[in-house]
Amino acid sequence: MKILGISGGTPNGNNDAMCKQALMGAQEVGAEIEFINLNKLDIKHCTGCKSCVMALFSGKGSLCSLKDDFNWLLDKIYDADGIVWSIPIFEKGSTGLFHTITDRFGPRMDRGNVIIGNKISSENGGVPIDPRFMEDKVVSYMGVGGSDWNTLIQCDFGMQALTPMWKIIDNEIFPWCLDIIMNDAALERATQIGRNIAEAAKDYSKAEYKGIDGICPHCHSRNFFLDEDGKAICCLCGIEGKIEVVDGKYKFTFPEEQLKHAHDTLSGKFLHGDDIQRNEAKARAAMQTEEAKARQKKYREFITPLVPERK
Repeated sequence: MKILGISGGTPNGNNDAMCKQALMGAQEVGAEIEFINLNKLDIKHCTGCKSCVMALFSGKGSLCSLKDDFNWLLDKIYDADGIVWSIPIFEKGSTGLFHTITDRFGPRMDRGNVIIGNKISSENGGVPIDPRFMEDKVVSYMGVGGSDWNTLIQCDFGMQALTPMWKIIDNEIFPWCLDIIMNDAALERATQIGRNIAEAAKDYSKAEYKGIDGICPHCHSRNFFLDEDGKAICCLCGIEGKIEVVDGKYKFTFPEEQLKHAHDTLSGKFLHGDDIQRNEAKARAAMQTEEAKARQKKYREFITPLVPERK
């Protein structure tokens, strides 16, 4: 049983320390451990080229057009039975590098897309998808911040786990942490997070969420989009319902039929995929017209982007 710790902070800084503290906890209960600092890797931004989608749905397997360390990182992630992330809190949320990794997960690692792509490959003699992409996995997150401005990061973490449908065990925030290595309570919490992820990795069928309940009873999110008509939409799982105050506490309720639309379920992912296919077919037809080609030419020729002079 292997637990991988991934830090997104300054090498040998607070995030490294908290990640290693969690790994110590995992090691206590028998886990083999590995550690990665993201800032040591070459990870390029996703360009939205759709190469991964086209490869998946044409039976060519799971591919990415970018040449960097991302595939190496994926191998390490999928070789592990559980993952602990320790990520700095920037502007209330996660770092740009963490967002980039979430973007690179994107369509390529979406559990629904992978299942469909694998079916296409098997039916047409194409390249099979790495079976690890369809395996269940447990994950925990720690957001480490220098203040208490941190209201977005737990949703950022949940969004990453949503794509491959990983099961979150802990999703913790550590505010005011410039001296966190001197905070024994925080260090013990990190140790427990490590123990929790290792125990969960031993038997996925018994793995349970250990964090706070949150407001959404489905995904535990505390982030919502409040529509003008009184509708509340969970920013993470996308379930639509209403928020009420009951006995001084917020309560989010929704029709049971909403569960099949949840973004972290296969049914929700397949419905989303159907919506995308319908809209892309309509868009492709529109973009093949002479009018569309003329408009593309107009914007292409109107102005060119500035770049710095390079010697």
